[in-house]
Amino acid sequence: MNYFLSLPRFYKRLIGVLSDALFISVAFVGAFYIRLGDLTLYYNIQYVYLLLLLIISTLLLFVRVGLYRAVLRYLSLHALLTIIFSCIISAGFLIISGYFTHAFVPRTIPIIYVSFLIFLCGGARLLVRVSSTTKQNNRKIRTLIYGAGDAGRQLLYLLRQGSEFHPVAFIDDNKNFHNTVVNGLTVHNKKSLASLITRKRIDKMLLAIPSASRIERKMIIESLVELPIEVLSIPNFKDLLNGSATVDQLHDVPIEDLLGRDPVASKSALLGANINDKVVMVTGAGGSIGSELCRKILLQNPTVLILFELSECSLYQIDKELCGMVISQQLNVEIVPLLGSVQNQHLLERVLKSFKVQTLYHAAAYKHVPLVEYNVVEGIRNNIFGTYYTALACIAAKVESFVLISTDKAVRPTNVMGTTKRMAELSLQSLAAEEHDTRFCMVRFGNVLGSSGSVIPLFKQQIKKGDHVTITHPDMIRYFMTIPEAASLVIQAGSMGKGGDVFVLDMGKPVRIVDLATNLIKLSGLQIKSKQNPLGDIEIKFTGLRPGEKLFEELLIGNNVTPCDHEGIMRANESYLPYAEYKQILKSLDEACTQFDHKSIREILISVPAGFNPTNEIEDLVWKADQ
Repeated sequence: MNYFLSLPRFYKRLIGVLSDALFISVAFVGAFYIRLGDLTLYYNIQYVYLLLLLIISTLLLFVRVGLYRAVLRYLSLHALLTIIFSCIISAGFLIISGYFTHAFVPRTIPIIYVSFLIFLCGGARLLVRVSSTTKQNNRKIRTLIYGAGDAGRQLLYLLRQGSEFHPVAFIDDNKNFHNTVVNGLTVHNKKSLASLITRKRIDKMLLAIPSASRIERKMIIESLVELPIEVLSIPNFKDLLNGSATVDQLHDVPIEDLLGRDPVASKSALLGANINDKVVMVTGAGGSIGSELCRKILLQNPTVLILFELSECSLYQIDKELCGMVISQQLNVEIVPLLGSVQNQHLLERVLKSFKVQTLYHAAAYKHVPLVEYNVVEGIRNNIFGTYYTALACIAAKVESFVLISTDKAVRPTNVMGTTKRMAELSLQSLAAEEHDTRFCMVRFGNVLGSSGSVIPLFKQQIKKGDHVTITHPDMIRYFMTIPEAASLVIQAGSMGKGGDVFVLDMGKPVRIVDLATNLIKLSGLQIKSKQNPLGDIEIKFTGLRPGEKLFEELLIGNNVTPCDHEGIMRANESYLPYAEYKQILKSLDEACTQFDHKSIREILISVPAGFNPTNEIEDLVWKADQ
């Protein structure tokens, strides 16, 4: 079989022609023998002519219908139907040829002949197909498909054409499917999974349930976590329908499925209120949140979208992507990429006035807790003064709306980063109480999945290396939200701002980080290595809390919240400082930063009503080097 499959195409076709000629002869002789009981009629030259005519006409028919162009290892149902149809026509040739050669052909001969020919021609080809497929399947990864619906059947078809996976069975929760056969595979009940995996030697499971809700997928995934197989998923059903993804693009189970939280629905009126037909600017446009904000804003048809970014590389990437979106979706939006720092108030004013910006989203910030602990002065300059200077520039340029992207780490902070973000909120709250034309608001939320430096990509990288996964503390919990959902809610919250509002997003229930890591390891088909299981694959190591890190985060300073026009957004009513008092604090903080006086910096941050309660000593690397 290996030798035959490796032959050049010409020789394969030649073998096919000769084999079919032999099959036609055998079917012809067999039909007469079955009908008449002897072969003495072949001494008559008429039957020899009849056989030759039949071979030539049938082979020409096979050539005409493309039977020799078909690749046997991929023989389809259509090809088998073509063979049957061609054999029936060949039987017609037998009747016609008998008439012209004056040979005696009993009426039952064509029926017996066509049965033999279908069996020989179709069976031989089917045998090659089965042998080839069996050989390929032995090299493939044995796989279960979870979901016997449309997506599951499409996935089955594509996997059978590929060279990596060998599907052996379906699993489905629908009782109507149980013990039925779909496209040649038996559909099993989920209760028999454990024994099925052992019996069928399954290595992977592919989830073909793209239309299920997040909550449903979470329940399914949780039931699979303890099984000794790797679990993969197919793209979202919406992406399959619009053509942006194909069913064979398999990937790890999305982490949002492990959270089991369906995204909050958007309200189109709120999305476009501050954007449609307006000039919009995003600071930190190349970051995780900033870039997603830009994508969402672009779809709301602003007249101009200004990308303000300090990193040249990040600005180039987001500018290229957005310009591609404008062309592909035929949008009438001007993209303006600008390099600059939010600490440069003069530049900000010039930009805002020159382009007549109406709405500004301030996403520029240093957000990594340990890095800001090690670089205190730059963290303060960028997060506190950068926000303050941007706000003053907006007031000078008479920008209509200013929306600050804040964080849950601003609530009762134990680190410098969280304190700088709370100070940024205080600056906008104090400015909002003054007389001017700019409406300030801020949106506070927790961790976003997949952002730069987030824990999930780190876990996946560590699992891929196969050594160990590092977690700071077994009791650490965090709120999580996808980047697109966070960006969408930020835009909607900004349109509801009246002045000095602190909006808090509904983040759902907090998640234990160790549970996320455990599920990721198990869904990769690996086992946790521990004292109880020393032969496991991946060990979870606890490294201890990093400087300034908290075990859990909060979203509210108090309990005084009011509902908004959107069910996924709340308005927090929190105290703030008068602007004159806040300016004096900034002046003292500026002087301390200029002198690199970290003791004074810490005293000022503690004295400010930001709730700063440091859990570690001063960690600034320059200051420690001086010491």
